[in-house]
Amino acid sequence: MSRRVFIDGAWLPPEAANVSVMDRGFLFGDGIYEVIPVYSRRPFRLEQHLTRMQHSLDGIRLANPFRLDEWMGFVTQLAGEAEWDDQSIYLQVTRGPMAVRNHAFPKDARPTSVMFAEPMSTPPASQREQGIAAVSAADIRWLRCDLKTTSLLANCLLRQLAVDAGCVETVLFRDGFLTEGSASSIFVVKDGVLLAPIKNHLMLPGITYDVVLELAAQHGLPHEVRDITEAETRGADELWMCSSTKEVLPIVRLDGATVGAGGTPGPVFARMYAWYQEFKAKVMRASA
Repeated sequence: MSRRVFIDGAWLPPEAANVSVMDRGFLFGDGIYEVIPVYSRRPFRLEQHLTRMQHSLDGIRLANPFRLDEWMGFVTQLAGEAEWDDQSIYLQVTRGPMAVRNHAFPKDARPTSVMFAEPMSTPPASQREQGIAAVSAADIRWLRCDLKTTSLLANCLLRQLAVDAGCVETVLFRDGFLTEGSASSIFVVKDGVLLAPIKNHLMLPGITYDVVLELAAQHGLPHEVRDITEAETRGADELWMCSSTKEVLPIVRLDGATVGAGGTPGPVFARMYAWYQEFKAKVMRASA
C-alpha cells in the first residue's frame, strides 16, 4: 500500500487510516469502488473510470462526495507521489457510518471515501506464452453486475472455485449465455471473428473490454458484440480473459477440456497481445 492513504479529503499514513466499525460499507457492503491502472505515473482513462464510478454511485443512490475535477486531482496527486511508476489505484466510496445498525439508508449519513495505491503486477510471461486454465460456473451474482459495488462475496466464491482447481479464472454462464469472468471480461474467437458479450446489467462495463474492441476495429479484426451461448464458448477456437491488471490472457483449457485445436495460445491472441503492448507503450503511458 502507498505511504499515504486518502480518507475523506485527508492524507494519512496507513497506520492512522481508520474507518468506523459502524460504516455501512463494513456492515452491509453498501458502497462502490474503482481500480484505476497507472502507467509511468499517468492514470489511464481516468475520466472514463470516474464516469463509471458515477454510474455505480447513481445505481445505489449515493451522492458523490467530490466533484469530478476534485477526484481527478486526488488521483493524479497520489499517482505522482506513490513509490511505483506503474500502479493500481483503489478508490472506494461507502454510504458512511450510522448510529444504529439498520438496513434503511440513514438520513444523516456522510459518505466515506478511501483511496490508496499498490504496485501494478502484470501476469508472468509463462501465462501469456503457455496460456491459462479456467473453470466454469453458473453466474450466481445479483442482477446489477454493471454496478462496481463492494458487495463482492459472490465473485470471491466464484474465483475461489478456480483457485481450488489450480486455475486462474472462472468463466460465468447465466441461462445458457456467457456473461464474464469472476473478475474479468471474456472474449471468444471463432473462425477468425472476435466475439464479445453485450454490455448490459449482467456484466461490468470493462475499460479493458473497450480497449480490446477498439484495437480490433483499428486493426481490421472482424468482431461482433452479441449474445454468446455456452456452446459457442466451449466450442471456441480461442478464449481470452482481460482486465486492467491481467491485460489480455489466453485461456487454453476450460473445465479440463482443450480450447481450440492445439491447446496453446492462438494466432489471433498473438496479434491482439502485440497490439495491446504497442497501445500500452504509445497511449497508456502517454495518457493524461
